Amino acid sequence: MPTGLAAPFNHRHTQPHMLRFGRGTGLKLHAIDISKTESAATIIFRALQKAIITGELSDGTPLRQDEIAKAFRTSRFPVREAIARLEQQGLVTSQRYKGAVVATLSMQDASEIFELRAKLEADIIRAAVANMTQEITDQAHAHLDAFAACNDPMQWGPLNRQFHGTLYSVSGLPYHIEVVESAMDRIDRYLRAQLIMSDGMARSDQEHRAILRACEERDAEQAARLTAEHILAAKTSLEEQLRAQIP
Repeated sequence: MPTGLAAPFNHRHTQPHMLRFGRGTGLKLHAIDISKTESAATIIFRALQKAIITGELSDGTPLRQDEIAKAFRTSRFPVREAIARLEQQGLVTSQRYKGAVVATLSMQDASEIFELRAKLEADIIRAAVANMTQEITDQAHAHLDAFAACNDPMQWGPLNRQFHGTLYSVSGLPYHIEVVESAMDRIDRYLRAQLIMSDGMARSDQEHRAILRACEERDAEQAARLTAEHILAAKTSLEEQLRAQIP
């Protein structure tokens, strides 16, 4: 039972409630009975985080606390906590007269995120190569094959993360990885759009396989260089897409 809430949760068994956020977003949050969970705020946070990262909640969409609380059959207190955590991640911003809205990524922000990723992920893969095993490279190959065969854009982000995450898992640099994961949360929805609107899938697959080959050959410097180039190439492509959207 969550503690510190001003009002008790509704224990009645009701029909699932679906919530839509604004016109055209297409988001439906199926209400969950969270009266017996450890943290209502965490459940709401994860649901909203996923909706933002996958693009179900588009840039500028207001997050109305009353509607969210109703959808999850809870008070506004855990909703406020969830939104505060999203704001800390940079996924949500507070606007005057609108309250909390889904954050918009500027080209300057995107460039900084990609440049940070290029530096950190090059260091991570360099450290990981020395600890690479056949099991790790086999798993990475499986993720690449799934990525290449996938026709569902909603799965591209998770599959991409699984590939890189598998290689990074033996780096011994958990704090580096945590920062990278947070950065990826900020840009995942934009990367998905970039892959759809360009030839990004084919190019990304080729670059991934080159990185994996360097890992298998135990060439740490080559793996680091290819990883940085891979990230910076995605940065350039995304910047071109964002510029094209500016009227």
